[in-house]
Amino acid sequence: MEQQEQKGLTARDLVTTGIFTALYFVFMMVGGIFFAPNPVLTFWMPAAAALLTGPVYLLLIAKVPKHGPLVILGIVEGLILFATGMYWGWTLACIILGVVADLIAGAGAFRSKASNFIAFVVYSLSPMGSYLMLWIDPNGYASYLMGKGTEQTYMDTMMSTATDWMLPVMVLATVACAVVSGLLGMRLLHRQFEKAGMTA
Repeated sequence: MEQQEQKGLTARDLVTTGIFTALYFVFMMVGGIFFAPNPVLTFWMPAAAALLTGPVYLLLIAKVPKHGPLVILGIVEGLILFATGMYWGWTLACIILGVVADLIAGAGAFRSKASNFIAFVVYSLSPMGSYLMLWIDPNGYASYLMGKGTEQTYMDTMMSTATDWMLPVMVLATVACAVVSGLLGMRLLHRQFEKAGMTA
């Protein structure tokens, strides 16, 4: 059984990964839909998305405990975000953190609840790949997004709202929400994780 689990992804694995990637994206959008359209509230979108996506992310690992699905999720999400006009840094973060999350979960053979939990928390920070640039290169960030269709008034309000203390608070809020979501996911999906052979 252990050798079989180490084999590459099967067609069924890819279908399952596709389904859960779609579910993850939907839950992320639901979590952010009340925040992202508002230039003042948009900073809380990563935290809101993290609050809803934990169960889906962790269940994907339980369903397909192999290297690959978390990377695929990151690539697909990143490409969708890029195609819909989001800042390229978010796409890059999705791909990089997708690989990092895959390695973290893989370190526990995808059976360790702790490793899988940490993998989710790490991946939940992917939106920071976009927001971080607002502090690093605000003019370039605004120029890029306005070139993709974002209104000038939206960017002006967003930039004036982005005080120095907000970035660390965003990160902490996102991590906190990811922790809550991950713990809730492990509680709700306890039986699924037991079937998958996950350990503490």
